[in-house]
Amino acid sequence: MAVNVNIHEAKTQLSRLLERVAAGEHVIISKAGKPIADLVPHQAAAVTFGGMKGEISYDDSVFDVDQDIQRMFYGDDVAAS
Repeated sequence: MAVNVNIHEAKTQLSRLLERVAAGEHVIISKAGKPIADLVPHQAAAVTFGGMKGEISYDDSVFDVDQDIQRMFYGDDVAAS
């Protein structure tokens, strides 16, 4: 069930609205009668480290200094770096 509230009500009743969301309700925040935001329960995203292991390869040259980028930061006097 969705509950529709205006911005003022959402600001003054935020704690109560969050309790309702935690209980499973969907809260719609509106401005001048037009919905602008939804309050819904948080759903944590699963994070997988190393998910592309074995699918991406590179050599150590990717860590070399790029002379073009050096010139963008330091001008033509790259020897100063």
